[in-house]
Amino acid sequence: MNPIMSKSFKQSTKVMGAVVISAALLAGCGSQPQAAPAAANASEPQLKTVKVAKLEKKRIGDPLEQVADVISSIQVDVVTKAGGDVMEVLKKRGDMVEKGDVIFRMDPTDVKLKKEKAQIDVSSSQQQLEKSRQELVNSKQEMKNGIKKLEDSIKETEKNYNKMRNDYDLGLVTKFQLEQMETQLNNLKLELENNRNKLKTLEATNSLAPLEQLMESSNLSIREADRTLGHMEVKATVSGVLTDMPIEVGMALNTGFPAGKIQQLDPIKIRAELTEETAKLVRGKQELTFYVPGVLDKTKAKVKYLADVVSANAKSYTLELEYPNAERKLKPGTKAQILMTEEIDQMVVTVPSTAVVREGGDTFVFVLVGDAAEKRKVALGRLNETIQEVRSGVNEGEQLIISGQNQLKDKEKVQLAK
Repeated sequence: MNPIMSKSFKQSTKVMGAVVISAALLAGCGSQPQAAPAAANASEPQLKTVKVAKLEKKRIGDPLEQVADVISSIQVDVVTKAGGDVMEVLKKRGDMVEKGDVIFRMDPTDVKLKKEKAQIDVSSSQQQLEKSRQELVNSKQEMKNGIKKLEDSIKETEKNYNKMRNDYDLGLVTKFQLEQMETQLNNLKLELENNRNKLKTLEATNSLAPLEQLMESSNLSIREADRTLGHMEVKATVSGVLTDMPIEVGMALNTGFPAGKIQQLDPIKIRAELTEETAKLVRGKQELTFYVPGVLDKTKAKVKYLADVVSANAKSYTLELEYPNAERKLKPGTKAQILMTEEIDQMVVTVPSTAVVREGGDTFVFVLVGDAAEKRKVALGRLNETIQEVRSGVNEGEQLIISGQNQLKDKEKVQLAK
């Protein structure tokens, strides 16, 4: 090869190599800015995608009912307040009675005789008292008259005694005569003092007290007889149905004999024994709905009593309702159904059971607040298939996270699924 051509070829090869290298460098410099965003995106965390549903009130189920017993509001014993022989029976077992109705009568003959005797004693005591009272007045007057005579006699005797002292000084009477006159005067004064004391004692002492007490006792016997005569008619003390009355004409009854019972039906009571959970549902309510199948449609009754503590025997909380029963549709011994909850109580805020996160013994849900998932501790209530009542922790209208909640943390930012 020609040396000149060989040298030119080598120089051309060098030039071409430089051009290739320059092109490669330029290509590398041009592609670097496009790779930088990919690296930056790979370093940022990806937001978790969740689905939400608006918290709403839904019907959780039918109202909770409790079986109850219809009982009389009051059970009163019919007790005899006096003894006697049954003379007439006006009411029998099972009859409806009104307050004041006569149930049966007893023979009042013996009581009337006692009253007549007491009346005779009163009359006799009255006559004797009047006589003694007049004698007392006369005795007082006689004593006053006697005192007046003694006072006059003492005055006269004092005059004679003073005159005799003068005569004694003149020597007209002896000393013995003077002393006799002085003794007579002193005796009169002593007698006057005694009579005054007797009059004072007579006026201060009621000498008629025994007779007055006897008369008062006789009057008391009359009042007792009148009261006993009133008890000869055994009456109903309340209105209701008469039960357990084994009384027949001719029976001899003692005082305090239990002759029967009256069960008051107006108002009437509905009693139920509740568990702690059902007691919580009605505590604080003033009235509840109840009904008796086939007898009475749903109606309201006043809550008369709800026990604060569990009973020792039944281990339950006693509930008593009171209902006016003027038409006596309800009778003791029948069963009633009490609604522990109303229809409005069935509309509650609910969550899907699958949205609940359980940790140990606690339950949580996640609520979307802005763009963050907020973890809420909730108290759950009744369960109805796939939904469950939420008693606290969330409010109606909030956005509940219903998917992806098991991988979330409190306050974690999330994105909504499209």
